[in-house]
Amino acid sequence: MSHSVIKVPLSAIDQMKMTYSGSLTASVPQGAVFQAKPPGCTITAYKSGKVLFQGKNAAAESARWGTAEPQEKKKTAKKPADPRYVPPANIAGMSVIGSDEVGTGDYFGPMTVVCAYVDKTMLPLMKELGVKDSKDLKDPQIIEIARNLIKTIPYSLLVLKNDKYNSMQEKGMSQGKMKALLHNQAITHLLRKMDGVKPEAILIDQFAEPGVYFNHLKGRDIVKERTYFSTKAEGIHLSVAAASIIARYSFLMEMDKLSREAGMTLPKGAGPHVDEAAAKLILKKGASALRAYTKLHFANTQKAQRLAAKKRS
Repeated sequence: MSHSVIKVPLSAIDQMKMTYSGSLTASVPQGAVFQAKPPGCTITAYKSGKVLFQGKNAAAESARWGTAEPQEKKKTAKKPADPRYVPPANIAGMSVIGSDEVGTGDYFGPMTVVCAYVDKTMLPLMKELGVKDSKDLKDPQIIEIARNLIKTIPYSLLVLKNDKYNSMQEKGMSQGKMKALLHNQAITHLLRKMDGVKPEAILIDQFAEPGVYFNHLKGRDIVKERTYFSTKAEGIHLSVAAASIIARYSFLMEMDKLSREAGMTLPKGAGPHVDEAAAKLILKKGASALRAYTKLHFANTQKAQRLAAKKRS
C-alpha cells in the first residue's frame, strides 16, 4: 500500500477536517484529531501536526496539503558473496594480476584501466617503491611511483577517450559494461605479454557483482580462471595498488594533454568548480567541444550550458 506523510500547522488540520467532513470515521486512533476515508485513501491527522495518507490516492491527496516527508528506505539483507570469486585468505603473499580503473567519476578526462602483475618475489620492492592505496597518495607522489613501476613490472594500460566513451554511452552501453570490457581486455593483453607465465590469481577491484561483470562480457573471450573480486582491493594485494597508481598517472597525463588542447586548466572531479570550467570551455570553443573533453551524460553538461547562457546574457 502506498503512503505519504506530511507535517502541517494545527490550523491546517482544522481546515482538512472541514474539507473531509463528509468522509470522517466514527472513531479515531489514539493521538489523532480525525480520520477520514475519501475514495481511494485513508487520512489520519495527529495532534503532532503529522498527517498520514494511505491508499492508491495517497500521493495525490497529500500533495493538496503539503510536501511529503522523505520515506526511510527499507534495509535489505546483504546478499552473501559468491564463494567462487572471494579472494583466498593468503592472496596478499601470492603472485597476482591486479586490475583497477580511474576517471569514472570525473566529468573531464578519459577512463583509464590498468592491470599489473606483481610476482610474490617483487612484493618487498613494491613496498620500497611506496606502492600503497592511491587514495593515500598525492598526485606528485603517484607520478614519481608510477614512473618507477612502469619500468619494473609488466602491465597493460587502456585509455577510453571521451569521444569514444560518449559514442558507446549514446548507443546504450552503461559505464559498468564499459569497465567490464576494458578490464577483461587489459587482463587478456597482459597475459599475452607475460608469454606463458601464469599468475596464481587475478584480482579485480570490484565495481559490480561477479555475475553482472561476466554477463557484460557475454559473447567475448572471458578470462575467468582464478579470477577474484573484492571492494577496496588495493588494500588486499599490492598488484591492485600498483595498477591503480599507473591508471591514475595515465589519467593525470591525459588531463594535462587535454588542458593544453583546451587552452585552460581542466579540473578533476564533478563538482561546481567543474561546471564553471565547462561553461568557460563552452564560451571559448562552443558546446560541441565538450564531446572531446567530457563525459556528456553527466549532469554537469546541463549545468554548464545554463551557466554559459547566463554569462552570455
